[in-house]
Amino acid sequence: MARIYSEMKTRLKKGDKVKVIAGKDKGKEGGIISFIPKKNRIIVEGVNIIKRHQKASQNSKGGIIEKEASIHISNVKFVCPHCGEAVRLGYKYLESGEKVRYCKKCGETI
Repeated sequence: MARIYSEMKTRLKKGDKVKVIAGKDKGKEGGIISFIPKKNRIIVEGVNIIKRHQKASQNSKGGIIEKEASIHISNVKFVCPHCGEAVRLGYKYLESGEKVRYCKKCGETI
């Protein structure tokens, strides 16, 4: 039977610095490399490192390669560049009508 995934709404973007709040890498920080929206997962730089055995080909050498595996979006929190803490994000509109993200802890726009 096929699994049915629904995409979670997220305020995170590629390149944002996040902190892992659950799992084996709890407490680690890194930037978001990529999203897998259909599975609600992200790949974070330097987090959830796995080893893969790669067969040698004409273009690349074989061997054991370490790379990042995906983790669920719910296991990370955004790190605010102003207060430096793991926080929740919100949206607000400026007087100019521009929609921006803001830190719910310190209130600064991001």
